[in-house]
Amino acid sequence: MTLSSERRERRAGVHEVALRQAGVVSVSQLGALGVSRAAMRAEIAAGRWHRRGTRTLIVAPFAVCAETDWWTAVLETGRVSALDGTSALEHAGLRNFADDSVHVSVPRFDHRRQQSGVVVHNINKRLDGELDGGCLRCVRPDVATIRAAAWARTDRQAALIMTMAVQQRLLSGDTLIAASLWVGVRERREFIRRTALDIGAGSESLGELDFIGLCREEGLPLPSQQVVRTGSSGRVYLDVRWPCGLVVEIDGVQHHEGMGPVDDALRQNAITLGNDKVLRVPLLGLRLYPERFIAQVRHGLAVLGAA
Repeated sequence: MTLSSERRERRAGVHEVALRQAGVVSVSQLGALGVSRAAMRAEIAAGRWHRRGTRTLIVAPFAVCAETDWWTAVLETGRVSALDGTSALEHAGLRNFADDSVHVSVPRFDHRRQQSGVVVHNINKRLDGELDGGCLRCVRPDVATIRAAAWARTDRQAALIMTMAVQQRLLSGDTLIAASLWVGVRERREFIRRTALDIGAGSESLGELDFIGLCREEGLPLPSQQVVRTGSSGRVYLDVRWPCGLVVEIDGVQHHEGMGPVDDALRQNAITLGNDKVLRVPLLGLRLYPERFIAQVRHGLAVLGAA
C-alpha cells in the first residue's frame, strides 16, 4: 500500500468516526486510527481541523451544534462519563427548556476532568442499564429526569423538569414514580418522590388529601369533598366545596393535556353560572407555594362571610 493510499484510508476512517460523533473526534481515537500527533498539528495548522478542547478536535466541514457540544463534553470529561440530567433529556427530545451548560455524570471514584461550559456531577455508581445504548454515552430519560430534578437550582425548577418530561412523552407518569423510588439522589429526595406521585397516577385524590391537611393545619373550616352538582351536561363533581359557595378545584398535570383545558373550562363555567366561586389550585403549585394558595382560600372564605 502506498503512502498516499494509507493517508486516504486514514482520512476515510477519521471521516467515518466524525460522521457518527457530530464532527468531534478525540485525540485517542485519532491515535487508534493511525494519525500521529505531528499529522494532527499539521491539519490544525492548515485550518482543516480545529481544537475543541485539550482532548478533542472538530473535523471540518462539520457545523457546530448542540450535538457537537454533547460529544465534546462526554469525550473531554472522562472515559466513563455520560450525558445526564437536562442534557440527556434534550438529547431524548425535551423542548423549550433553556440550560446553557452541558451536564455529564461521572462515577464518584473516577478521575474528574473539568471542561468549560460543562457541569460534571459525581454519582455513587452507574446503575445497571441506565445508559440508553446509543453511540453517545447518554443516560436514559427516567434516570436523567430524577437526577435533573436533584441538580436543579430550585424546587420550582425541579418540578418543572419532571412535569415537562412527562408532558412531552419522554416517559410515563408511572415510570417517573418508579424511577423516583430506585434512582438514588442526595438532593431533595423526598420532594422528588412526592412530586412524582403528584404528576403520576392517582394525583387527584392525593392532592385533595394534602389540601384538606393544609386547611386543618391553618385552622380553616373543613370543606366537603367530591360534592355532586347537576348541570346542563349532567353531573359535575367538585373537588372541595364550602357551604358558602367557595369551590377549590385541584388540577393535576393531566388537566393540561389533550382535551383537559376544554373540559375544565366547561366545568368551571357551569359551576360559576350556578353562583359558586371557583379557585383553581395546580397540584404542583400546592406543593411549591402552599402558603400563597391557602392565603387565597382564606381570603375567598372571608369575602363570602365564612371565615
